[in-house]
Amino acid sequence: MKAPAGRGAGRPFPKDEPELLARCRAGETAAFATLVDRYRDRAYGLAFRLTRSAQDAEEVAQDAFVSAWKSLGGFRGEATFSTWLYRIVWRKAIDRAELLRNRDRREIAVDDPARVEAETMPGDAISASAAAAAGSAGSAQSARLERLLAALPEVARAVVTLFYYEDRSVGDVAAALGIPEGTVKTHLFRARATLREGWLREEQDERGDNAMR
Repeated sequence: MKAPAGRGAGRPFPKDEPELLARCRAGETAAFATLVDRYRDRAYGLAFRLTRSAQDAEEVAQDAFVSAWKSLGGFRGEATFSTWLYRIVWRKAIDRAELLRNRDRREIAVDDPARVEAETMPGDAISASAAAAAGSAGSAQSARLERLLAALPEVARAVVTLFYYEDRSVGDVAAALGIPEGTVKTHLFRARATLREGWLREEQDERGDNAMR
């Protein structure tokens, strides 16, 4: 199984970012629009891999930018704007997931109260029913990887997305998600093992299916 490109080396601090942030704090919406244009796709990409829904990802990303604009006064610039933004996206995605889970509980309770406990066990992740967000559309291998990623727990999906797809360092991922660096490394180790196991299992299943034809 090939991991997504990137080694988590981190990205340099954009040279124009301090000036843009200063203009944003002064209330210049055009400066913030520049930041939105720069990070919109990345924010959406992280939100999609967390929510597995295009509509939910769009709402999460938009909410994250609105929150970022309102909270800029408290951003001290100790990390890059993107790291700070990813932290907001992460929290918004978790809030969105909890909102949907609560809504599902209410709907289930109306239909059949006995099903509530069985269908809302702790650890339920956001539904993985959305189409695979593969980097190369139509690629069976890319679709398989996206499917396996979707089965990971929320935190692990966020860690893998930021480390591999966004090429963030372990320190950046830890700062974005508000967890220790050692925890990030643990999630990466376990996620790689899980993805590798799932990849090999699906390959064996495919070979078995082909042999029976």
